[in-house]
Amino acid sequence: MTQQGVRWTADQVLALAPDDASRKAGSRLGTAGPWSESGCDDTGAVWGLCKGSGSRPYQAVIDTSGPAYKCSCPSRKFPCKHAVGLLLLWSADEQAVPAGTAPDWAEQWLKGRRARAAKPEPGSTGAESGPVDPEAARRRAERRADRITAGAAELEQRLADLLRGGIAAAERPGYGLWEEAAARMVDAQAPGLAGLVRELGAIPGSGPGWPTRLLEECALLHLLDRAWLGRADLPEPLAATVRSRVGVPATPQGPAIRDRWQVLAQYDTADAKLTTRRIWLYGRESRRSALVLDFGPAGRPPGVALPVGLTIDADLTPYPGAGRLRAALGERYGTGAAPDGPPPGGTATEAVERYGRALLDDPWLESYPATLSAAIPIPPKDGDDRWQLADAEGELALPVTPGAAARSGLWRLAALSGGAPVTVFGECGHRGFTPLAAWPRGSTETVALT
Repeated sequence: MTQQGVRWTADQVLALAPDDASRKAGSRLGTAGPWSESGCDDTGAVWGLCKGSGSRPYQAVIDTSGPAYKCSCPSRKFPCKHAVGLLLLWSADEQAVPAGTAPDWAEQWLKGRRARAAKPEPGSTGAESGPVDPEAARRRAERRADRITAGAAELEQRLADLLRGGIAAAERPGYGLWEEAAARMVDAQAPGLAGLVRELGAIPGSGPGWPTRLLEECALLHLLDRAWLGRADLPEPLAATVRSRVGVPATPQGPAIRDRWQVLAQYDTADAKLTTRRIWLYGRESRRSALVLDFGPAGRPPGVALPVGLTIDADLTPYPGAGRLRAALGERYGTGAAPDGPPPGGTATEAVERYGRALLDDPWLESYPATLSAAIPIPPKDGDDRWQLADAEGELALPVTPGAAARSGLWRLAALSGGAPVTVFGECGHRGFTPLAAWPRGSTETVALT
């Protein structure tokens, strides 16, 4: 098949489903039985009619270059079970979903989608964007900065009061006091500070050793407060990082980087208000890592989803800040290429050293992307519940991040290894290493561990 006609694997398709129920229902529809008039083309379009409970079949069409989905069913999930089922059928059976010409109902949606994609985004520099009053924008930014400054000063006083009263007494007031302080930071338009305060409130009930952990996090929060209050004296890249950590919105700053970006990992985290999706990419020509973030309301997945293991030809525009790992996904060209194998890796010692150097640019960085070229997963031993990744090329063994077993397929990684070294991509930080993807020796296929 041509590069633009590369079909995804079943694992890549199922990783795009919004929840377990959609995965199960989609898997039941991933056979030829309920489908008719299915087809695909070299632009990345896949379409088909799925028999439902009514007299008329559901019309499903997918643009895999997005990916984006359209189905005539009433489901509010994206992708719905019919789209998941159609993609599973497309990935497994070329005869059931052959190459062809899209029918009118599918072509109409595809043309509309591509026409919308060709228009400038709202707020861009295109001619259709409305006039912007720079003076009004400057005054708004100044008012917000003043509110954040007042909130940071108040937070400094609260931290001083906490230390004056003693860390050991921090669990007496309960979580309500922390939530009240977080609400004050929200009022100050500093959502980043509010989130850090809420994390502080959870530490006193986190088990043995919590006073030490609370003191460490208070020190980092104090550092961020002082950095904000003294931001005028910071180098601009570090000042941009401080603004981002405090919660001031930022926009990507070009120029865009076009590359063949390999999708290494994708996973979601959620709280009571927001679902955050993290997508790690690696540029095959630029040899740089990039993090794409997308957000959705609580209980609903974000809109951006990329199949792990695929390589996409796309533009990425970095956000300002030291390190500049975060980037915005821009225009994509084609539908993706076959796997390229793992990115260049190194030893566990080198991964820790890279994280240490990254902390110079961003002292609040919890982890940094790393590829271990020869790691052996070691399951917990008697009396210990911690996994480790032993370095086959050195003497260092990295502990797996606590709680990562709930998100990562550690036993799948162990089975993949069979006691032999494998290449592992993940996040290396002060809590340990979180494995997100792996490659057996000699294989180019990415095995997602999330």
